[in-house]
Amino acid sequence: MKNMMKIFMVGFVFVVFTGCATTGPKFMELSQQHTQIPSNTGRIYFYRTAILGAALQPDVKVNGDPVGSAVPNGFFYVDLKPGNYEIMTSTEVDRKLSLTMEKAQTRYVRLNVSMGFFVGHVYPELIDPDEGKKDMQNLHYTGKES
Repeated sequence: MKNMMKIFMVGFVFVVFTGCATTGPKFMELSQQHTQIPSNTGRIYFYRTAILGAALQPDVKVNGDPVGSAVPNGFFYVDLKPGNYEIMTSTEVDRKLSLTMEKAQTRYVRLNVSMGFFVGHVYPELIDPDEGKKDMQNLHYTGKES
């Protein structure tokens, strides 16, 4: 019985840690390629630094449309026309953030984790650009390949 428990624990630890592995270029590498923001749009970077609740990776939606997932140690971005937007994540409850995007503006939204009743919650928070850039330095790109 003890051997079965050891095998189970080793397998569990393997699954947990390999499930947390994030691949893709780091933010620094991607920013060196200097991906340009298309004219007449702005950009929102979404990122998650927290490993806490690593299995919890809800979709991130902008105005109801999925744009990515809240992956630990990962980031992605979307380019949007100027206007008002609602960012939402859903776990036990919906967590929302409203913001206005202007032409050529870059915004940073950190996807934080807090404890919930049954599972954790991932909630979006608008972050100052200097803090956002600093937070993202060692995160990996998890967005769609272009």
